[in-house]
Amino acid sequence: MFRFAPYVLKCLWRHRTRTGLTVSGTAVALFVFCVVTAVQEGLDRLTHSAGAERTLVVFQENQFCPANSRLPEDYAPAIARLPGVRDVVPVGVFTNNCRASLDMVVFQGFPSQQLRAARPLELLSGSFGQFEQQPDAALVGRAVARRRQIGAGDPFTVGGVTVAIVGVFASEAPAEENFIYTHLDFLQRAPGRNAVGVVTQLEVQLAEHADPDTTATAIDDHFRHGPVATTTRPQGVFQREVVADLAETIGFAQWLGYACLGLVFSLIAATTVMAVQDRIKEHALLQTLGLRPLRVFGLVMAESLLQSLAGGLLGIAAGLLLLSWWGFSIGTEGVAIALQPSLRLAVWGGSVSAGVGLLAGLAPGYQAARTEIVPALRQA
Repeated sequence: MFRFAPYVLKCLWRHRTRTGLTVSGTAVALFVFCVVTAVQEGLDRLTHSAGAERTLVVFQENQFCPANSRLPEDYAPAIARLPGVRDVVPVGVFTNNCRASLDMVVFQGFPSQQLRAARPLELLSGSFGQFEQQPDAALVGRAVARRRQIGAGDPFTVGGVTVAIVGVFASEAPAEENFIYTHLDFLQRAPGRNAVGVVTQLEVQLAEHADPDTTATAIDDHFRHGPVATTTRPQGVFQREVVADLAETIGFAQWLGYACLGLVFSLIAATTVMAVQDRIKEHALLQTLGLRPLRVFGLVMAESLLQSLAGGLLGIAAGLLLLSWWGFSIGTEGVAIALQPSLRLAVWGGSVSAGVGLLAGLAPGYQAARTEIVPALRQA
């Protein structure tokens, strides 16, 4: 079949305007499919991470938005004494937007001595030493730094909170790269916050053999009649509940991705049918020269596959480059879903474009293989 590659390419080049439009339309559809799939992958990574079930999040009861959850910081020592608890980290959260947003900025305030243990970050610039010594210092995630065009040495202000960026970090969890970490006491005393002694949530690290559900129930029972009642859930469950409405939108967007694949199928199939109709006499002549019908079928399939792969790979490459360069994320109520390129996404996109191309070529290929030689040669 490879010796017929020049013939297939020549057939595509013969109608290069039609071929170009088909490839470009396929590229746009696969670009949309790539981005939609990246959003779904980001949601799956967020809610099924390795530590999502071994870390509990203690939040104020009946609250989701960080602006509304206010827990006493001295809850932390009481929780640390409960069975099954390895460590408790008080966290202050401040965000510029609790609604769904493509440019949500989230500050998370940690006690400086607990940040490095709670968040295994890889510093790309700056140092932890400077962060620990400077009260208004902040470490910014790579995705936020790229999106906002900030870096070490720059001041940064959102919602009246101004920090001095002393480092940029990367993380194994892509969602973490959309956060800005600062000192808890600084965030509590930020202008307009009035949150001294108050935190947004408490992150509970469980002991090796502790049962998450049992420990969560014990925490909530302990504070049921306290000044502020709590709701404690595994981190994965907490994040799923926070982004539940957004997840429904993402689920609907998946249908948009499937619609794009349907569009590619129709586009490739229509183009290949037109090409077969234009070359009825040519295919009949090929059979008179000794090509079997199965070989003619293969030539048409190759033409369909090449158009689909060319457009698909172009669209997927554009999508991966955009996701890699810009560091997109979509977030709500202080939880960010990172849109990241991945090898799995590239392989999946390439496989889908190849599969659609093969399916689209079946009917035109069958039509070409069934061409009757004498009636075809008699056509004007």
